[in-house]
Amino acid sequence: MFFDRHDAGTRLAERLRGHAGGAGTVVVGLPRGGVPVASEVARVLDAPLDVIVVRKLGVPVQPELGFGAIGEGGVRVVNDDVVRAARLTGEEMARVEEAERAELERRARRFRGDRPPVALEGRTVIVVDDGIATGGTARAACRVARAHGASRVVLAVPVGAPEAIESLRGAADEVVCLLAPDDLFAIGAWYRDFDQTSDAQVVELLRRAASTHAEASGAGGPAGDAVEAGGSGRDATRSAAGESAVGRSAAPGGDTAAESGAGDRVPAFTAEVQADAGDVRLPGRLAVPDAAAGTVVFVHGSGSSRHSPRNRQVATALYRAGLAVLLFDLLTPDEELDRGNVFDVPLLAGRLGRVTGWLRGHQGVRGLRTAYFGASTGAAAALWAAAEPGADIAAVVSRGGRPDLAGPRLPAVRAATLLIVGGDDEAVLELNRAAQRRLRCESSLRIVPGATHLFEEPGALETVSEFARDWFTAHLAPVARR
Repeated sequence: MFFDRHDAGTRLAERLRGHAGGAGTVVVGLPRGGVPVASEVARVLDAPLDVIVVRKLGVPVQPELGFGAIGEGGVRVVNDDVVRAARLTGEEMARVEEAERAELERRARRFRGDRPPVALEGRTVIVVDDGIATGGTARAACRVARAHGASRVVLAVPVGAPEAIESLRGAADEVVCLLAPDDLFAIGAWYRDFDQTSDAQVVELLRRAASTHAEASGAGGPAGDAVEAGGSGRDATRSAAGESAVGRSAAPGGDTAAESGAGDRVPAFTAEVQADAGDVRLPGRLAVPDAAAGTVVFVHGSGSSRHSPRNRQVATALYRAGLAVLLFDLLTPDEELDRGNVFDVPLLAGRLGRVTGWLRGHQGVRGLRTAYFGASTGAAAALWAAAEPGADIAAVVSRGGRPDLAGPRLPAVRAATLLIVGGDDEAVLELNRAAQRRLRCESSLRIVPGATHLFEEPGALETVSEFARDWFTAHLAPVARR
């Protein structure tokens, strides 16, 4: 375990010392959480620090499934297989890119101000993040760095999922990962302090690094100007990134944010389970608190997996509320190669139903009522499965879901259903409103103001977690509060 991102960065830098001292090395952090780690790496290696701002290009009305990514300077990478599977037109792709390009440029200006980006052409670029669950953003960042002319790309992280790390070896010339635990549940589980990094903290870290290198090259003011009075450069940098009190417990809540609070406990997961789906066994992770009041099965959307940081953050909140949680993959790696499978709602619903039957006989949750939490296309699979005769599902919660894809099965759903949608996710919001009108069960539509499809905005996912927790605890057995 790492104390915080600065501790992780210092330890990561020790593994990267072979890149120190040369003018050809640049360290770039993925904002926001990767920048405090990268700042320590850059300090130890005496290398320039910058951010590498990338934006995923998401399939319209299914943004979790990326068809490519963009970076600064007009860099664009596209996955032709996803484009074909989603039947995207050039006009649809252009609209998505235009919107994401505007957001990318806004973030780059916010982080750097008037400073130009550090040149990457012909240099060794060390891409740093605070951890890797699925690797999608890191892969895009490596491609963008190479497109900007990097002669060598090194991907460096303190902790990552073994399968994700292995898959990234083709995206970078070198991959450095200090910890690759088989039982990784969330990046935050491996940090004592995993408080969210703010934009302001990123801005300050970059400002200090730029000032330090300007002085070293003779372009700055008197030595020490970049350091706040009363502390060393390292201490000031730690302060800028918002160091928290020793002893705070970090929850495994996601790649960029975690729920926090003294005394919170990391879920004591079993060894990875192999969920029995009849024709195949699917890897999953199960957490069972003491005196669990019910079980929530997570059903991820297209382009995601059991490592989804957003689902893990919600799962942690439910676990702390006294509910058992299961996250599992709906498809095998070979099946995921056929992109049509991720939109095959009957297939996914059938898998979910069989896994639910297996779970009900599993030691530790036997006899508990079952509920579903679905995201994106996973919400359609959850509702489809809940509509099956004899399914006996107590409740369903949909996060940014596509309940419309369960179309003809919606009137047969008997589980109390909560639809949660971002207020700025206009197309999906209308689809959810139309779907709710077809439901005959108890239902509610909750809108998170200002949130987009992925609930990336500060506080948005916490609101989702609260809505889901309250819905599940109201429709499962009463939960004894900790």
